[in-house]
Amino acid sequence: MQDYFHKLSAFLRSQISSSEQFTCWLSAEETDFVRFNRSAIRQPGHVRQCHLRLQLLIGRRHASSSFHLSTEWEQDCLALQETVTMLREQLQDLPEDPHLLIATDIHSTQHQQASTLPSTEDMVLQILDAANGLDMVGILATGSQYRGFANSFGQHNWFETHNVNFDWSLFYACDKAVKSNYAGFAWNATEFQQKFLAAKEQLTQLALPAMSIPPGSYRVYLTPTALNELLMMLNWGGFSEKSLRTHQSCLRRLHSGDVRLHSDIYLSEDSTAGLEPVFQPQGFIKPDHIELIRAGELCGSMIAPRTAKEYGIQSNGCTDDESAKSLRMRPGTMPMTEVLQRLGTGIYISNLWYLNFSDRAHCRITGMTRFACFWVENGKIKAPLNVMRFDESLFRILGDDLLALTQETETVMDDRSYGERHTGGAILPGALLNAMRFVL
Repeated sequence: MQDYFHKLSAFLRSQISSSEQFTCWLSAEETDFVRFNRSAIRQPGHVRQCHLRLQLLIGRRHASSSFHLSTEWEQDCLALQETVTMLREQLQDLPEDPHLLIATDIHSTQHQQASTLPSTEDMVLQILDAANGLDMVGILATGSQYRGFANSFGQHNWFETHNVNFDWSLFYACDKAVKSNYAGFAWNATEFQQKFLAAKEQLTQLALPAMSIPPGSYRVYLTPTALNELLMMLNWGGFSEKSLRTHQSCLRRLHSGDVRLHSDIYLSEDSTAGLEPVFQPQGFIKPDHIELIRAGELCGSMIAPRTAKEYGIQSNGCTDDESAKSLRMRPGTMPMTEVLQRLGTGIYISNLWYLNFSDRAHCRITGMTRFACFWVENGKIKAPLNVMRFDESLFRILGDDLLALTQETETVMDDRSYGERHTGGAILPGALLNAMRFVL
């Protein structure tokens, strides 16, 4: 795929005039999808697709078009020629863009991860064996993902990864279920079995009579998956330089210094994790690390090229949405084996969903508990909890109410597959809180 992309970019250079420039962005995948229901295969499938976004520029005028590639040389060359002609005609009627900024310094990169994954058939057999006798529903997505960039200046960037993401739920009855996930760049049969056995153990605990507790503040443990749901709300413009400057960011009080988080909170965009390309569609390159929060204080932001041009600052290579794609939180010192003991009496939360801002200015978020939420007494699970709604500020959760972070972290990969399988994710610990406020 990489050689084919280089061949296409060389062809593009032959199609433009000396007054024109181009950038092109390739997104491709070869993915096996397997859907399970009632512990049986219901829908196996394979997706092979290749998508190209071409941008043609003359001075400060630019136009772009996206289309699918067939990977048949003559057919794709014809599509490129037609697209260049169409964009050239459009440029005649377009105004100049005052905020246009593209990379002109050549900075080529290559990230090619060798695949260590077993065959999809082997993984499916292990899943079916583990789920034997249970009511399991889930989806396995595994295969190769490719991202490429090239421009008329001669820059080439390539990102190739091979990963697996298995998301599943074990159902007990009605709305009682245990949701779990196993994802990464390798498939370790022992680790998968341990993960599945842990889910089965929680399933037996769901057989206990469910209980409801009154609204109020409770001591809470958030798994890395639950914490990820909260932190992803910050990607709705929270780390965006543009949103911070226009006072629309949910972190603007953190930015102004009116509040600060716990001194154990360190958040960064970690490009070395291999979850996301280090390059973006305009050819800019991310540094290995972008510090966002250091010792509880906002110390950085995500700066897209257009924002950099508008405000006369330096871009740090993020995409136009100015969101973190490879978020990493520094772990703490609490072993996961001590979570229940340290929690004592309170709520163990595995999953959250239906999250939204209830007060963006104060970073207040509302949402629901989901699967495998338990009431814990004296360090032991006593009963599954019925669904509850919380309304809480992240300034408190990750501030004065934070007690500890686990020393182990989990990789939570982006499992979206709308249009294509997404890249990105987060590497996070679990969090023990002194209080979290529930309203229903």
